Amino acid sequence: MLIGELSRRTGVRTHQLRYYEAQGLLEPRRGPSGYREYGDDAVLTVQQIRNLLEAGLSTEEIRFLLPCATGAGPELEPCPKLLATLRGRLEALDQHIDTLTRSRRALQTYVTATERRVARRYPPCDVTPPTPKRPAPALLAAAG
Repeated sequence: MLIGELSRRTGVRTHQLRYYEAQGLLEPRRGPSGYREYGDDAVLTVQQIRNLLEAGLSTEEIRFLLPCATGAGPELEPCPKLLATLRGRLEALDQHIDTLTRSRRALQTYVTATERRVARRYPPCDVTPPTPKRPAPALLAAAG
């Protein structure tokens, strides 16, 4: 199948498929016309790539893990260093989440402190501002 058909069957844009090829994740044959030709197995490969990307893996990590992928879901054969790679990525994500959590707490502290200063500087007012009065229709006609 040509790249357009693979795109239609997987829902992945052609430029992304070319990117996967450039990253060594897809290996199409070249037909006599020079066009990329993909086998039926490319549909499953693209699904595996998308699932692994969704899991937060880099294309480099996916290139390493892809030969271990056996199905459309998270099915991986226990290839050498597979678990070490997955655990390493999970640890990196956990560290990133911890950093984001600390940053969020610090930012919330700034927001809370600033809101207190605004409240002290501009205390709430119990007086409802007056409603502006409309000029009488006779005055409007005279002004026009």
